[in-house]
Amino acid sequence: MKIQVVMLKQDDPNKCTAAKLVKFGLAKKVPRTYKKTLVLDPFAKKTLLASDNKLVSSITAIDCSWNLADEVFIANFAGIHRKLPPLFAGNPVNYSKLDKLTTVEAISATLFILNYKELGLKLLDKFKWGHTFLDLNKNLFKDYSKLKSEDEIRPLLEEYKIT
Repeated sequence: MKIQVVMLKQDDPNKCTAAKLVKFGLAKKVPRTYKKTLVLDPFAKKTLLASDNKLVSSITAIDCSWNLADEVFIANFAGIHRKLPPLFAGNPVNYSKLDKLTTVEAISATLFILNYKELGLKLLDKFKWGHTFLDLNKNLFKDYSKLKSEDEIRPLLEEYKIT
């Protein structure tokens, strides 16, 4: 699975997880999204399911500030848009907050759900707190990767007492 990032340079460059992935050759910086890529979009209508891996050959994250995300995603990015199901951040800035993920957390979560676990781990290994993210969500990843439809998400969240 190819990993791509559209870098909008809205955050502190020293804390930019997408830049670190590009620096280590784990992601490719691209100027725009493409038709056959899975675009990680927190405002997408559909939630990511493991079966989505049949639709795409790459994952593209839009690296932007959470404070500007609603404006950024008004733009028409090409590709197949999916949002992640609820997950807990493991990064130091938003530790344990629901859905306040860094770019690397969003990409690795996508990889875990799509059953590319080794690649997801490889990305997280570049960050001191990477395995904290995995520890907080490993049971969710396992369960999310088994879901066949979006209708199964709500009952699962109720089991975990996440609302």
